[in-house]
Amino acid sequence: MQPVLAELLTIGDEILYGQIVDTNSQWMSVALAEAGIRVVRKTSVGDQEEEILKALNDAEERADIVLITGGLGPTNDDLTKPCLVKYFNTRLIINEEALEEVTAFFKSRGRELTELNRQQAALPANCVKITNTMGTAPGMWFHERGKVFVSMPGVPHEMKRMMTDLVIPKLQQTFALPVIYHKIIRTVGIGESFLAEKIKPWESRLPTHIKLAYLPSLGEVKLRLTGTGKSKETLEIETDQLARELDPLVGEYIYGYGEDPLPVVLGRTLRDRHFTLSIAESCTGGYLSHLITSVPGSSEYFLGSMVPYAYEIKKWQLGVKPEVLEKHGAVSEPTIIEMANIVRAKFNTDIGVATSGIAGPGGATPEKPVGLVWIAYSDKHKTVTRKLQLSNDRMINIRMASMAVLNLIRLNLPPA
Repeated sequence: MQPVLAELLTIGDEILYGQIVDTNSQWMSVALAEAGIRVVRKTSVGDQEEEILKALNDAEERADIVLITGGLGPTNDDLTKPCLVKYFNTRLIINEEALEEVTAFFKSRGRELTELNRQQAALPANCVKITNTMGTAPGMWFHERGKVFVSMPGVPHEMKRMMTDLVIPKLQQTFALPVIYHKIIRTVGIGESFLAEKIKPWESRLPTHIKLAYLPSLGEVKLRLTGTGKSKETLEIETDQLARELDPLVGEYIYGYGEDPLPVVLGRTLRDRHFTLSIAESCTGGYLSHLITSVPGSSEYFLGSMVPYAYEIKKWQLGVKPEVLEKHGAVSEPTIIEMANIVRAKFNTDIGVATSGIAGPGGATPEKPVGLVWIAYSDKHKTVTRKLQLSNDRMINIRMASMAVLNLIRLNLPPA
């Protein structure tokens, strides 16, 4: 089955100036993929007629469907409608149904319909009106030269309602769409290049209708299998089997599947096994606790934390032995062992974890450079430490150290 390709075109100087973020394209990409439509390009252009016309022409050459957002307001700087009139060599006419709708919209709010607002009911003669139930600017559907063009408002809630209720169902009626199915495999504790090397033989055997993408982020790498075919059930079976084949290769790094990130997956495990957790975090400054408590229901397993950031607080409030601090320093294996064991005892939890390091940009010494972090895990059976040498960026170090602690917990949890 041939893929059906779409290009997304966003119009407006405010996007190019960075004054607003284009969240529409991300949402539309997800919605289109679920419908079986593959987005091949996203383009943003400003409010210049020449650029808009060129973008329309380029998109028509690449894609079967061109979805346009923005530039449908009633003012002179809204150029989408006049550009579409010029592109299709047509003219504007008052659409009586659109006029009734915009009139009713203003009347329901106790406002007069101005001539400027009346012109929002003027649509290109060759388009099919798409009702905007959330605003005043109608959408426009063009089926020309074997391609579909759809113009929608840039206001996110107006576009989403229009896409969900009208545009996607109409696209499904117009095109014979394949099924596009994604399976996400989530890994942690291994870099993208090392992961790619380990699964290279497996990747080389993937069938042609299933593609692999690497999606790295701080501390983890997601693998996305994207299958295209006629049956969702068949694609699910195929991708599940392929995911199982990864276990002998990189199973130790796989922590879950789908959309749930590590804090959610780990929290589920802690809750199911009835384990409690406490934290003493220094260099991460509360960020690790934030990740844990961002999960609804975390109070079932997370009892609390301390942030003994200063040297004196580690000693007098947490209770790290002065001689350990004086001999080894705050950023050291002996200190991090004390921190994890003490916080576990203070909070009377099954597990205690701790962080201490040089987040940067200052505070480093030749022996302890920026990015040096010690982390520790403690339960009644064992204490495990790990030394990290991260980056020169403070926030990256905080976030990566926190992810490393979550992974350390995952790897060392005792059986229920």
